[in-house]
This record gives sequence, C-alpha cells and structure tokens, in this order.
Amino acid sequence: MITLEGLSLQRGSLSLLQNTSLIIHRGQRIGVVGSNGAGKSSLFKLLLGELHQDAGELLIPAQLRIAHMAQEVHTRDKSALDYVLDGDKPLRKVQIELAEAEAKEDNHAIARLHAELENLDGYTAPNRAEQLLLGLGFTMEQTQQPVQSFSGGWRIRLNLAQALLMPSELLLLDEPTNHLDLDATLWLENWLRQYPGTLLLISHDRDFLDSVVEHIAHFEQQKINLYRGNYSAFEMMRAQRLAQQQAQFEKQQTRIAEIENFVRRFKAKASKAKQAQSRVKELERMEKIAPAHVDSPFQFTIPCTEKTSSPLLVMDGANVGYGDKAVLSDVNFSLLPGMRIGLLGPNGAGKSTLIKTLVGDLPVVSGVYTAGENLQVGYFAQHQLESLDLNASALLHIQRLSPKVSEQEIRNYLGGFGFRGDDVETNVNRFSGGEKARLALSVIAWQKPNLLLLDEPTNHLDLEMRLALTFALQSFPGVVILVSHDRHMLRNTVDEFWLVCDGKVEPFDGDLEDYHVWLKNRSQGLKKAADASAPANEDDRKEDKRDRKEERRLAAQRREQLRPMKKKVDKLETDLDKVQAELAKIEQELAEPEIYQDENKDRLQVLLKKQGELSTSSETIEEEWMTLQEELEEAQAELENEKA
Repeated sequence: MITLEGLSLQRGSLSLLQNTSLIIHRGQRIGVVGSNGAGKSSLFKLLLGELHQDAGELLIPAQLRIAHMAQEVHTRDKSALDYVLDGDKPLRKVQIELAEAEAKEDNHAIARLHAELENLDGYTAPNRAEQLLLGLGFTMEQTQQPVQSFSGGWRIRLNLAQALLMPSELLLLDEPTNHLDLDATLWLENWLRQYPGTLLLISHDRDFLDSVVEHIAHFEQQKINLYRGNYSAFEMMRAQRLAQQQAQFEKQQTRIAEIENFVRRFKAKASKAKQAQSRVKELERMEKIAPAHVDSPFQFTIPCTEKTSSPLLVMDGANVGYGDKAVLSDVNFSLLPGMRIGLLGPNGAGKSTLIKTLVGDLPVVSGVYTAGENLQVGYFAQHQLESLDLNASALLHIQRLSPKVSEQEIRNYLGGFGFRGDDVETNVNRFSGGEKARLALSVIAWQKPNLLLLDEPTNHLDLEMRLALTFALQSFPGVVILVSHDRHMLRNTVDEFWLVCDGKVEPFDGDLEDYHVWLKNRSQGLKKAADASAPANEDDRKEDKRDRKEERRLAAQRREQLRPMKKKVDKLETDLDKVQAELAKIEQELAEPEIYQDENKDRLQVLLKKQGELSTSSETIEEEWMTLQEELEEAQAELENEKA
C-alpha cells in the first residue's frame, strides 16, 4: 500500500498539491488525469524518489520494485533486443556474474548463478522481450537493429518495452500510447489488463483508460480525488456534480446539439447503419458527460473555404510509393465534399504514404492523380511541429498568413486554442509539445482547407483539447481523412473506414470493434499459416491418428457441458435487464431539476449512492456476461468445426 498523507508539493512558485491525501492499494489499476501542469508527472517523480514533498508524508513499502517508462534513450549502439533486456537489471547482473565465473572456471559459482538465472526466468527473457517488441509493432528483423537506427517515436516504444519487461510490483506509465498506432495500442491494452501489479497510468486516450483502469485519480484545485470506475464513470460522476452549475447549462446544451446534428447527418447514410447505431450510443453517453467539460479552455471551429470542387481529388489506377517502388497498388477513389474517412491498417501498411501522396509530397509511381481546381489541403502530421518557427510567437504565425487582419481578431481566434494573454506573444521555443500541436492545428484551421488530412493529430493533446478537436471535426463541412489511435475521436468524427493492408486500399465494412476482431483473426491466420508451413514431426503424425470414436465421445461431453453455461448466460441477461431498468429509473429522477434543491439533499445523496452501486453492478454483470458469451460462442464454433 502506498500512502500520501497531508502531502504538499511546490515547483518553483507554482503550488501543485496542498495538503492532499491518497491511498493506493496493491493491485489497483489507476488512471491519472488532470489538466496539463497539474502535477501528474510530478507525482511519478515523487514515487521514483526524484522529487521530495514540501510537507506531509509519502509512505512506500520497502523493497518495492518500480518500473517506469523513460522519456529518453541513452544507449544507441546496442540492438533493440539487448536494449529491452537491459530493463531487467537483476537478470543483467546475474548474467555478468555468470560470465565472470565461467571465465574463472568457478564451478560452484556457475551452478549457483544458473539456479539464480532459472529463478529470474532468465532463459525465457529473450523470447519475452521479442514478444514485447513484436506486439509494439517492431518486425523480427528490427529487433536486431541498433537503437540509433530508429526515429524518436520508435525509441520511445523501446523504452515502453523495457518498462514492460522490468520485474515490478508498481508500473508507472506516462502517455504510453503517444507514439503507438491503433494496432499497438490494442495490444498494449490487452497486456496491461493482465499485469498483476499496481498500475498508475497517465493518458489522454479515453478509450484506452476505459479499457485498462478501474479507478481514476483526478488532479484538481491542488488535490487528488480518487474515483471508483473507469474514465467514463468518472466523467459521469463529475458531470453530476458540475450539472448543478446552472450558469453553464446553456453551453452544455449547445455542445449536445452539435453532436445531435452530426448524428443526424451520419444516420442519413443507409449503407452505414451499423456505425450509425454505434454513434447514437456514443451520443447517449456524451449527453451525460458533457457537463464535465463546461470549464474547458478550448472551443474552436475549423472553417472551410467557400469555393470547392466535386470531386476534390481523384486517384485512378494509381500506384503509390517511393521512387519506382510501389507500396500500394491500383488505388482507385474519388473524394467528394462531405466525405469523412478513417484509415485503418497494420503498422507499416502504407497509411502515412497514402496521405503524403494525397498532400502532394509524394508523386504517384504510376496511374492518375487529379486534384480539383479549388482543392485546399490542410495537413497535420508530427513533422508539422518541426515546421513551426521557434523564434516566432503564435500571433506572428497567423499574422504572416494574413497581414491585414487585426491583432484583436487573431487574439480572439487563438483564444479558442488555449492561447490567451501573454501566451499569444510567447516564442514557440518555450512551448510544450502540446502547445506546439495546438498552434500547428490553429495555423491549419486558419487557412480554411476543404480537405483535412490528419495523421495522428492527438499526440501531445490533453483530454480537453481532444474533445474540442472532436467537436470541431464534427462540424467541419469539408472532407476529413484521419489516421489515429484515439478510438473515441475516430468513432465520433468519421462516417466510413478504409482498410490499408497487403498493398491495397479498400472500404472496410464494419466499425472499430469489427476491426479489432479482424486484427485478431489476421494474427491467428498468420500463425496458422506459419504452423502449416513447418515440417510435421513424429508427434504431429501420431496426433493425426487419434481415435475418431474418442473424439466423438469428447464432443458429446462438451455439448453437455455447454448447457449450464447457456443457462448462466440467460440468467445474467435477465439480471442485467433488471439492474439497467432500475438504473434508468434513478437516472430519470436525477434528471429532474427539483432533486438538486436544498430540501432534497438527502434524497439526492441516496440516489447518487444507489446509482454508483447499480452502475458498478451493471458493469460487473455485463463484463461477466460478455466473457461467458464469448466462451460459449467459441465452444459452439468448435463443436460446429468438429461436425464439419
């Protein structure tokens, strides 16, 4: 158990925490959220001993093994695999001692150190490190390449792999998905859900938090408040409190109306009915959480040029790639005004290459690329931050684009992106990564594009800015093409998905959940193909000769075992319906303005407590139902395969 008791922390003249207390229990998975500069990373430094509190107590169990993701890479000449293995310091220590003992031919020490190596799972460490690297998007060939051959984002992935390999009881991760694509993010989710220790996770990816954490530690007004549940549950609880601020009610309603308008436009596409249903469910949730963001510092729109072309851009039989080498072949599509597309596909499949071709940075290898007469492209990628003038202010960046526009108009515009007062005149070289990303987006929006190409735009953006960007994209009338690991943004801003894979660009018939299933099936298919190509050994041949009568007996036995599982699934469905019906009644009562009057204070507390209990119960039942239903479907599918 880790305890903060009456703890205060100050950095320079800035007070981050004042007399705050927090208890972190063993095995908890906690999402750490709050505005930039609130003290989230400083909490990690406290736990690592890199900072010391100004008052109060911090109690950490002795000998607690802490793993954390470094932000810099110091070793450059080692291979990626060796670099990740360096994360297991006890293993490396034993390996060095073993090499010394073998050089001295000290048999007693050699035997002892081999036993220690066994206890540390040292013999499986290289394989575990390889699996981590593969899961994070590296190829087997890249595991042997030197660290210095990788770009900054890929080096951060190496640091993440190193942290995951470290033996630990406490794992500290600060924005681990910032440099991951969607596939690697999904893999990391699954890994963290199985991590047995205590996890503290700083993240601005709400879907990632929802999937991984069970508590939220919220930094607000120099305190840390711990909420039970995932990020969505936290937002709802906070929203219920903030909903009492009636002065902000109109702003909340405006935002809800924006989402409703977007959903209506989305549902008009009959071919996307499944995604429309998903979006309606998202709207229902966002109506509840909207008040939690009434105090957001960001609110802006992305204007679109009045002149447009239809189509805006055409690719016909185009081969896309570098030089004379095609990465994507026979690409055919027309971009029409109003299209909103999310690009899906494995890492390295060619998504960024396609976007660079659409921008015009890469010429097509062959085929037809035709830009409309009035095409105006707005392109955001990570290198866009590098194109900012470090010695210029945010104000000057816009003034250079429009010298005749008044300074006050530019200040008003930049205010929506969080630049106010002196910040507007501060040089970019003093900006954080998040501030640079916001400025780059503001520069793009100012130029009124009618085709927005966004390649991982949410890196470095906090939750409030991500939500503001989501709203802005919803109301943007031009064409949007988005690559992102932020599923919440994808789910709420695009109308259709295209799959970039195996050298092709094709429409993907499904939503993000279907894509997750596609990824799993693809991974399993590749594994089966690899297994099928391996030579059969003697044991395999014996296995093929199993007694068919025994197989039929086992199949009948498994069918019998499915009956109680099916009954339990049915019972869970009934229980879930009852809980959700009761929860709906409570939420209906909470929607009445009278419940927030002083005379109903006691009733409000009872309702909120009951709502929390029912929400937790609903989540527990639903999770158990989903797990059992999946097991049941897999078992039924297995039986069907045996029949076939």
